[in-house]
Amino acid sequence: MNQINIQYYKTGLAEFILGSYEGKLCLLDFRYRKMRETVDNRLQNGLGAHFVEQDDAVLQQTRKQIDEYLQGQRKSFDLPLLTVGTDFQKSVWEALINIPYGETASYLDLARDINNEKAVRAVAAANGANAIALIIPCHRIIGSNGQLTGYGGGLPVKQKLLSIEKQLAFDLAEPA
Repeated sequence: MNQINIQYYKTGLAEFILGSYEGKLCLLDFRYRKMRETVDNRLQNGLGAHFVEQDDAVLQQTRKQIDEYLQGQRKSFDLPLLTVGTDFQKSVWEALINIPYGETASYLDLARDINNEKAVRAVAAANGANAIALIIPCHRIIGSNGQLTGYGGGLPVKQKLLSIEKQLAFDLAEPA
């Protein structure tokens, strides 16, 4: 049977579970989130594979890029990704990737981006099903009222990620 290589990775922000399949990152998620089992089952069933705790080059590169991102040294990731979900979920995740670093959007904005303004709840559900946190930046989604909304890593982690991005975006915008 096929395998998804996984590693647990603890940072100053949170503990993550990382997973790769055939040389592509398919999992970068919060180890202790509520939907952990649902996300893991979708990946394993969708790929016909099981988790094996084993390191590889993709996971090593992912850890390096996470560290750089959390230290404000990286604005974008350049890792090969493999998303596992429905076509609708994949369209939402693709729209998430297009939200610029340091900016935020609402579920309604995201629904408009995929040309399905009436699908706000389905967009929210797809956002919550995202298995590749940070890189597919679901933390950039806030409520239409500007308030923070739910996040797999918890609201304090979401706030910290947005602060890291806002600070770096601000620093880069200042004249030298």
